[in-house]
Amino acid sequence: MEKTTYVIGHKNPDTDSVVAATAYAELKRALGWKNVIAARAGAVNPQTEYIFHRFNVPLPAFVPDLVPKVAYYVGDKPTCVHESTPLWDALQTMEKEDLRVLPLVDSDGRYKATLHYSAFAQNILAKINPNRKAVIPTSISHLVKTIKAQQILVFEPEVVFNARMVVAALSTSRFKNYINAEPAQNKIVLVGDREESQRTAIEAGVRVLILTNGMLPSKELKELAESRHVSILSSPYDTSSTSLLTLYSAPVISVADTSILPLSPRDWIKTAKQAIATSPSRSVPVVDDDRKVIGLFSESDLIREPNIELIMVDHNEFSQAVEGIDHYHILEVIDHHRLGSFTTPYPITFINRVVGSTSTIVASMFLETKTPLSRQLASILLCGVLSDTLVLNSATTTDLDREIAEHLSSITDLDIEQTGHDIMASASEAARMPVDQMVRVDRKEYEMKGKKLSVSQVELTSMDTMMGRVDEILAGLSKLRLETGSYLAGLMATDVTKLESVLFLDAEAELFNYVNFPSPRKGVYILKDILSRKKQLMPALFEMVERAIE
Repeated sequence: MEKTTYVIGHKNPDTDSVVAATAYAELKRALGWKNVIAARAGAVNPQTEYIFHRFNVPLPAFVPDLVPKVAYYVGDKPTCVHESTPLWDALQTMEKEDLRVLPLVDSDGRYKATLHYSAFAQNILAKINPNRKAVIPTSISHLVKTIKAQQILVFEPEVVFNARMVVAALSTSRFKNYINAEPAQNKIVLVGDREESQRTAIEAGVRVLILTNGMLPSKELKELAESRHVSILSSPYDTSSTSLLTLYSAPVISVADTSILPLSPRDWIKTAKQAIATSPSRSVPVVDDDRKVIGLFSESDLIREPNIELIMVDHNEFSQAVEGIDHYHILEVIDHHRLGSFTTPYPITFINRVVGSTSTIVASMFLETKTPLSRQLASILLCGVLSDTLVLNSATTTDLDREIAEHLSSITDLDIEQTGHDIMASASEAARMPVDQMVRVDRKEYEMKGKKLSVSQVELTSMDTMMGRVDEILAGLSKLRLETGSYLAGLMATDVTKLESVLFLDAEAELFNYVNFPSPRKGVYILKDILSRKKQLMPALFEMVERAIE
C-alpha cells in the first residue's frame, strides 16, 4: 500500500502550527510528493478558526493520536468473491492467486464470511460423511458452471435448493426401490447410459438428472422429463468426476467460516493481535464503516513497516508531539524553537531557524524552491507570521519575519497592521472559553530535571474578562496540573494592544517562594514587556524551578 505522509504540528496547536502544516503539505505536493496530508493534533483555537474561515481554506485533518492502528499496517485490498460463487470456482481462485484465505461478500460488497482451508476441510467432511444423509445447497446454474454441463432441459435455474446426490449404480429394480423410498423432489441423480435408470429417475420426479460421459437423453425421455418438470444436464466427465464436481457446486458460503469477525481500520494493533491469535487462518478481514472489505490483516503485517510517515512542524520534542509518533519514520522537522531531547536512529532533514514563526520558514521555502503561492495560502501564511510574532512586536521577531510578512502582504494586498488587529481581536474569544478548554490553548510541555512543566498561552486585546475569572482560571490550572502530573501548570495571557502579559500559575508550594514577578495575589503575576513564551517566560521559569528544587 502506498505510504501516506502526515505533516503535523504539536498538541494543542496554535495558529502558526496549523498554518505551517497546511502550507508545507501544499509545498511538498507542488514539488511532486505523493499522498501528503496536512494534519493537526488537537482542536483549533478561535483565532485559527477565524483565519481559515475568512480565507476559505479547509482545516487540516484532525489526527487525535498515532497509537498504532490497523490502518497504518494493512496492505492492499484483497481478492474477494461473492458468497454465492460455486465452491469450485472459489477454490480455483485461491489456487491461482496463491491465497490462504478468501473473504466472501454479498451483492453490496459487504463482508459475510471467510473461506480458509481449515473451515473448508471441516465443512466438506460433513457433506461427504457416509454416516449422514448430507445435503448440498446448490442450484442448476451452479451445476452447469461447475461441471461444464450441456443444458438439455432446465427449470428454475437460479433457485438454490438443498440437494441429495444419488448415483444410479444399482440394478434397475433395486434403484427403483431406493429412489422411491423417500421424496425425490430435491434429488440429483447421476447416471450413465442406463436408459431404464434414467426413466426411473424421471418418473420419480427428481429435481435434476445428470447424464455422465456426455450422454444425451432419448427424445421420448426428454418429453417425459418436461412433463414431470425434471431438469436434464449432460456432463462431459465420467460419473466419479461428475459426482465430485457436483459436491463442489455448493455456494462457497456453505463451507466458509462465519465466526471470524472483521477488524476496523481504527482498531488498535493490540486488538488486531488478539483477533489474529484466535483466527484459524491467522488472518482477519478489515472492513470500512459500510462493512466493505478494504484489507486483510495477518501475522506477517505485524512485522510490516507502517504505511505512514511523518513531518513535524513547529516542534521538535516528543513530549509536545501527537501520541504514538515514536512508532513511525520521521522524515523532516521544520521548527523555530529550542532543541529538546529529540533523537532518531536514522538521518533526517532537520531545519531549525532563529525566527519568530514556523510560517516564516515555510514561506521562505516557497521562495527558495521558486514555487508559486496562491493568494489563499499566502494569506494564511501571513496570519501565521503575525500571530506568532504578535504582529511583529514579539522579542522573537527577526528581520526575516518582517521581510516575509512584507512579501506575503504584497501578494495578498492585505495590510499588515489591519490584518494583525483582526486576527488578534479574534483571539480574544479565548477569554470566554470554558476554563477547562482555555487552560489547554496552545499548551506545551517542558521538562526540567525530571519535572514536567505545562504552560499554555492565549492572546487577547483586553485583559478585563480574564481578570474577572481569576479564581476560576486558577482552579482550572490546579485540575490540569493534577491530571498531567506536572510540577507547575501555567497560563500566559498576552495583551497584544498593551504589549504585556499576565501569568496565571498553579505549582508545588515551594516554587512560589522563587517566583519574582510582580504579583497582585498568589498565582497571578504581571509580566511587563514579556510577550514571548519561549524566549522570555520559559528561560525565567526554568531558572526559578531549578532554584526551587535544589
